[in-house]
Amino acid sequence: MNAPLAPSRRAFVISATAIAGGALLVGCSVADALSIGAADPDFGAFGPFIQIGPDGAVTVICKHIEFGQGSHAGLAAIVAEELDADWSKVRVVEAPADAKVYANLTLGVQGTGGSSAIANSWDQLRSAGAAARSMFVSAAAQLWSVPATEISVKDSVVSHVSGRHASFAELIPAAAKIAPPKTPALKDPKTYTLIGTDRVRRKDSAAKSTGLARYTQDVRLPGMRVAMVAHPPRFGGKVKSFDDTATRKAPSVVDVFEIPSGVAVVAESTWAARQGRELLKVVWDDSKAETRGTDELLAFYRTVAAGHGPDSVKWQTFETRGDAAGAFGGDVLQAAYDFPYLAHATMEPMNCVAEIGAGKKKLTFGSQIPTIDQLNTGAIIGALPGSVEIETLFAGGSFGRRANFQSDYVAECVHIAKRLGDGRPLKLVWTREDDMTAGYYRPLAHHALQVALGPDGLPHAWRQRVVIQSVIKGSPMPQSGVDSTAVEGAMGSPYLTGTPVVDGRVALMEVGAPVLWWRSVGATHTAFVMEHTIDRLARKAGRDPVDYRRALYQRAGPAGARHRAVLDLAVAKAPWGKPAPGYAQGVAVHASFGSVVAQIAEVKLDGKVPRVGRVVTAIDCGTAVAPDQIAAQMEGGTCLGLAAALYGAITLKDGYVQQRNFDRYRVLRMNEAPQVETYILPSTAPPSGVGEPGTPVIGPAVANALLALTGQPTESLPFVA
Repeated sequence: MNAPLAPSRRAFVISATAIAGGALLVGCSVADALSIGAADPDFGAFGPFIQIGPDGAVTVICKHIEFGQGSHAGLAAIVAEELDADWSKVRVVEAPADAKVYANLTLGVQGTGGSSAIANSWDQLRSAGAAARSMFVSAAAQLWSVPATEISVKDSVVSHVSGRHASFAELIPAAAKIAPPKTPALKDPKTYTLIGTDRVRRKDSAAKSTGLARYTQDVRLPGMRVAMVAHPPRFGGKVKSFDDTATRKAPSVVDVFEIPSGVAVVAESTWAARQGRELLKVVWDDSKAETRGTDELLAFYRTVAAGHGPDSVKWQTFETRGDAAGAFGGDVLQAAYDFPYLAHATMEPMNCVAEIGAGKKKLTFGSQIPTIDQLNTGAIIGALPGSVEIETLFAGGSFGRRANFQSDYVAECVHIAKRLGDGRPLKLVWTREDDMTAGYYRPLAHHALQVALGPDGLPHAWRQRVVIQSVIKGSPMPQSGVDSTAVEGAMGSPYLTGTPVVDGRVALMEVGAPVLWWRSVGATHTAFVMEHTIDRLARKAGRDPVDYRRALYQRAGPAGARHRAVLDLAVAKAPWGKPAPGYAQGVAVHASFGSVVAQIAEVKLDGKVPRVGRVVTAIDCGTAVAPDQIAAQMEGGTCLGLAAALYGAITLKDGYVQQRNFDRYRVLRMNEAPQVETYILPSTAPPSGVGEPGTPVIGPAVANALLALTGQPTESLPFVA
C-alpha cells in the first residue's frame, strides 16, 4: 500500500506547536501549522499547479510522488483536458514540500497513499486547468474586442469564429494580467478528447528507459559522503557496546558513532561504508527484543481466536447484527486462515540524502509523505517543519514502505548528518538485506470463521474472529473505535449486509516485529478470507460460485450493485465456465479504496505448484482518466498479489528474520506472470483508487480455482511453502 490514513488533526497541531516553541496557533489549520517556517511561495500567474513557459509549454506541478504507479500521466491529463493544452507539450515536475499549498485532500497532509492521487486531485486540478483556460479566453476576447463565447481553445491555440487565432505563447503576457475565476466553468465530460482515451500515456517512460530518470541512488553531490547503519538483528534490540577499531582503519572510513537505531559508519563511498560496517563488532542488548518465532506467534493467535487467550486480550466489534446465541447450530462451515508477514520488497531499497548544518536543512530523496518527513526532521534538528526543504525524486516502488510515521530511514540519515554537522551532503544507503531484516512488514494474521447456512443455502449467521497486529497503534492517527485497517474488506462486506446474524470481532496483538500497511492494507487478507469462504459455502450449498455471489449481491440490495456489475462484466469476458483445456477457473470480487474489482483466473497444477495462465479483470473505478495506466496497475497489482500468494512469507526464528534477500523471498518470475486482460466498467462517477484494488483479488481467485480442481480449500498462505 500505499495506504496511509490521515493523522488526527489534534495530534498534528500539538506536534507542530511543540516544535514552534509552544506558541498557540489560534485559527491555524493543520496544514498551516505544519508549514510554519516555509518561505513564501512564488507562484506564477496560473497558480500553484500550472506553469506555462514562454514557448507555451505547460508544466503541471504535481503534489504526488511518482514511484512507478504512473499517476503523473493521469494528473497531467486532468489539467490538460480542462486547459485544452497540447498534450505533446505537457510535462510534470514534483511540487516542493508545502502542506499548506499541496496537501492531499484525502489524507490531510502532503503525501501519496491510499490510492488517492487521482481521486483527491480530480476537482482541484480540473478547476486549475479550467481557470487557466478562462484566463486565455478572456485575454483573447479583450485583445480582439470579441465576446468570449465566440472563442474556443484546442491544443494550446485560442481561436475566434472569424478564423483569428493565437497560441498560448503569444497570449501569455495578456493572460497573466487576468484574475483567475474562483469557480471556473468545467467541461461536460461528453466533450472530453483526452481523459478516458489511450492518448494518456506516461511522460516518464523515455527517461526511465534510457537511464536519465533521477533516483536517490543516482544523486552525486560535491563533497558527499555515504553512510550505512548496523541494525539490531532482533526487533527491539539496542546497542550494548561496539568495537570500531578495525572499521576506523579501513580505507576511506570517515567516522563511526551510535545513533538511536544502531551504529552508523560514514565513509567516502558506498563500498567503503559497507566494508567498514562488516568490520564493526557490536554487542547487542536483547533484553527487550522480540524473541518469538512466527510458528509460536501463529499458535498463540489461534488460541486467542478460539477464545482461550489471556484475560488481557481485548476484542473490538467491527460488525454485529441479530442474536448470535444459538444461531450456529445445524449446517455450519468451520474455517480458519493463516497469513504470514510480508515484506514490501521494493526494487529500490531505502535511501536518503541529507544536508544538515551550516545553514542547510535539505533532504533529497523519494519522499512519499513530505509533511511527516519535515515534521520528524524538524524534531531531530530543532527546526520548524516548514523550513525543511525536500526535493522529491522518483522512487523505485513503495507499496506502503516509504510511508511510515517514524520516517525511519529518513530519521537515520538526519541523525547522522546532524552529528557530522558541517552541511556536506550525506547519503544513507540501505542494502537489500537491511530492507528485508530492519524494515516493516504486512502483519501476521489469523481468521477463524463459523458460518451457518439457512434453508435457501445462503449464510444465515456469520461469526468471524480476526487476530492481528495493528498498523496504526502508536501513530498520531485517531484511536477511537475499531481499527478499520485490520478488518477493512470484512467490515461492510455485501456478504454480511444481507446476513441476519453477524458477530465480527478483532483482537490486536502486541508483537515486537514492526508492521505497516502493505499494498491494499487490510484487503490483503480479508479479500482472501471473504472470497474463498464464499466459494466454500457455494460448494456446500451445491451452487455455482458465480450464481451464488449474484444471489448474495441481490440480497444485499444497493450495497451489492457494483459488485454484481463487475462480476457480470468479468463473467462475460472470460467467459465463465469455459476455461482453456487443462485449466480450472476461480472467481473473486472485492471492493477497496472506492473501487470494485472482479477477477476470473485460469489455473492448472504443475506438480504441486499452481500455474496461472490467464486473468480476466473487470474494474469499476469511476471516471477512467487514463485507461492504459489503469490496465497497467491491474497487471502490476495482479503480479504482486500473485507473487505474495504463491511464495511470500517473512518468518522469524527466535526473533531472527530468516529471509534476507530474493533467494529466500521469491518474487514472480517473468515466465510465471499470467496474461492479464482488463475491462473498465463505464462510469461518470468521480475517479476512485486503482493503485491497490488489483492486488488482493488474485489470491482468492487462484484458491477458488484450486478448490474447483482438487476439492481442497486453502487455509494458509503462501501456496508454495
